[in-house]
Amino acid sequence: MNLTFNQCLELVDIQNVNIILLHYNLTGRLIGRSSENSILKIISILISLFIILENLSVLVALLRFLRLRRWVHCCLANIAFSDLLAGISYLLNICLSGEITFRLSPQQWFLREGLLFTTLAASTFSLFITAVERYCTMVALVSESRSRKVVRAQGLIILCWVLAAIVGTLPLFGWNCLCHIETCSSLLPLYSRQYILFSLGLLSISLIGIIGFYCTIYYLVCCNARQTAVTIQSRRALHLLKTVLIILGAFVLCWTPLFVYLLVDSSCTPPSCQSPVGLEWVLALAVLNSALNPLIYSFRSSEVRKAMVAFLCCACSMAGVSVPDVTSGSSNESSLRRKGSVRLSRALSFRSPVTSISSVPSQ
Repeated sequence: MNLTFNQCLELVDIQNVNIILLHYNLTGRLIGRSSENSILKIISILISLFIILENLSVLVALLRFLRLRRWVHCCLANIAFSDLLAGISYLLNICLSGEITFRLSPQQWFLREGLLFTTLAASTFSLFITAVERYCTMVALVSESRSRKVVRAQGLIILCWVLAAIVGTLPLFGWNCLCHIETCSSLLPLYSRQYILFSLGLLSISLIGIIGFYCTIYYLVCCNARQTAVTIQSRRALHLLKTVLIILGAFVLCWTPLFVYLLVDSSCTPPSCQSPVGLEWVLALAVLNSALNPLIYSFRSSEVRKAMVAFLCCACSMAGVSVPDVTSGSSNESSLRRKGSVRLSRALSFRSPVTSISSVPSQ
């Protein structure tokens, strides 16, 4: 059944047909919806709750104990905040799915999907901004004060959220396919395929940018390590390699299936094509990247790890749970730690600007 624009409006206005149900039916999205199981919904809810608690803990620790004194703290806080909102929007999306979908108005449907698009886009843009800041700080070798770096990072963060909000709300303000079934997506029946391609383009640019910046940083670190032939530099280069591989591997692993699904969907015109099965699992995998980001960006930093330990100790104390003093130790151990710290500070004081790149992923 293929309807013209006027026939669609007639069905909606005169015969009082649910426009969302009409779109889901004509794009083939209704196929397989009856087989939706509760196991996937429970898993999705658990994933979203874990994302919320994890990123909320990191965000509170950053604000409470580090107070965003450096640009890297601002970037990490922005990643945690965007991933926190991604978890919340994903939870709302789950709660408003199923049969509730057909009780929503088109505006509510666009808000439901747009909120998830906005937060996921903000999370991706946040990773891109972090890569840009690390590149500018350690490769461009621009001499800037700490306060100026913080202000620049904050400006990029604001730009990130403005762009993400624009991307997420475009369908709500007219870039949709209401009663234009032939231009609709099969996976997201009220979204235009052109809008899907536009979103995929932004995602591709972000991914290419992240890969390019981190690979450039790693290449320069390796070149400098070979020139200096110092063991500690080789160790830092190896640490950077592990960090870069984890960052890119997690991003590609989580986002590639959804990217492929949407790319295939945007090349197919309904009703000749049907919605592929398993979108919910693919979307859950993409959202899972918001759970991996704190583990990669925050917990690999000694400063953030200490802040997280302090936060957990405070939380346990408030809950009435006794916490052993992990900072106490013998005088000999304390002396050794102080001597090791002095040696490390002396070694770091003679670093060249490019070799300091290798220490940044651990910040």
